[in-house]
Amino acid sequence: MRRVLHISDLHFGRTREDLLEPLIETINGLAPDLVAFSGDLTQRARESQFAQAASFISRLTPPVFTVPGNHDTPIDNPWLRFVKPFHRYREIISEDLEPEYADEEVALVGVNTVNRFAWQSGKISRRTIRRICDAFSEVQDGRTHLAMMHHPLEHDPGTEKRLMRGARAAVACLGRCGADVVLSGHLHNAAVAPLTAAPGVLLVQAGTGLSSRLREETNNFNLLHIAPDAIKVERYGAEDRPRFGIIQTARFAKTKGVWREV
Repeated sequence: MRRVLHISDLHFGRTREDLLEPLIETINGLAPDLVAFSGDLTQRARESQFAQAASFISRLTPPVFTVPGNHDTPIDNPWLRFVKPFHRYREIISEDLEPEYADEEVALVGVNTVNRFAWQSGKISRRTIRRICDAFSEVQDGRTHLAMMHHPLEHDPGTEKRLMRGARAAVACLGRCGADVVLSGHLHNAAVAPLTAAPGVLLVQAGTGLSSRLREETNNFNLLHIAPDAIKVERYGAEDRPRFGIIQTARFAKTKGVWREV
């Protein structure tokens, strides 16, 4: 079994300072096999905010993998966003915008879905989809395949934000090429459910780990317990106290290529 801690939308520059130490202590205390950050480490992609994010990451004991979010490109400097959108991210956080990890049980592929020309909405190209599928085809059978991206591939009805460009094509392809789980953020709402158009892929959304910009739910993150064809997702939240604890648990089993809640 592998334990993957999934967290998103920290938004350094607009955080709840009272949650910083409890979050670090909780993550290190849980000791997951790896930590997956699905973007928006900063609020406005300023160097000082990236430095705060880098300091936070350096204090985590498990291996950490990150992808950028739309807030990790400069909103207040259009020239820099169009010409060198990831300069500060690469310099302070990581040169690799799409990290990959694989062991004998899981394979994780990071995906950069930021669209520099449409700051809020993202995009996923066919070339990127092929890269994900190729990466999953290179690992041995029996591994659980996870793709991590900032923008979700599916929105609940009534979601105000626009679905990213290429999402529908990505869902169709990932459903055929062996993807098991997609980790995402962006909406500041946590959720876990099979994709409607590809029930063999489980969409796991994290809310915001630290930001004060809440959308009718507390700061939270997910801990995935991953076994072959079985996943338990524990959602940790802070609720009214500066302390994280389990607030929801969901279990899924995959039978005949389809995830079902059990």
